[in-house]
Amino acid sequence: MPQIVIENLFNLRINSISVHRKVIEIIHENGIDWMHACGKKGRCTTCKIILKSGEENLSAPNKVELDFLQQGRLSAGERLACQAELPSGEIVARVGNFNKFPHIKYSE
Repeated sequence: MPQIVIENLFNLRINSISVHRKVIEIIHENGIDWMHACGKKGRCTTCKIILKSGEENLSAPNKVELDFLQQGRLSAGERLACQAELPSGEIVARVGNFNKFPHIKYSE
């Protein structure tokens, strides 16, 4: 079963009974606000996640993510939540400082 752990949201664990879903879909289906300025279309980087572990459990980076990596808008260990799929396993991630919402309390 796919699972997402968000470290700086007090190690929040999100389980999904669905497989091959986008990370942001799993997060939103569980009632958690996650930034996505372009409407989850892969046109910006506001939904990026910082991976701490479990990168091998995600789909391979697609062309959109590779282009952002090449442009320097994504760094190694960062993925777009609207593009990366979590077919199985667990990922441990963080919300980047730039991507935090002011109305959410984060643990640091």
